[in-house]
Amino acid sequence: MLHFIWVLIVGAVIGAIGSLIVGRDLPGGWIGNIIGGLVGAWVGSSLLGSWGPSVAGMAIFPAIIGAIVVVFVVSLLIGTLGSKRKRA
Repeated sequence: MLHFIWVLIVGAVIGAIGSLIVGRDLPGGWIGNIIGGLVGAWVGSSLLGSWGPSVAGMAIFPAIIGAIVVVFVVSLLIGTLGSKRKRA
């Protein structure tokens, strides 16, 4: 149980770092950051492997890079969908 809480905390921090670097926020606040961080960690480790320091089973550098990609893609999709809704 403690490991699960630790994973959520590290996922939130990674998602927050990704949001800060990109300069855009994920929808959902901290829950969005947790999901973005966990998905970013998965994407980063899938694409870049598991190198660098690891916390709670997540390699930090690939996870941050993956979170940056996830935040950027989600913000583009949300921005695109939001602009189409405003025109209609």
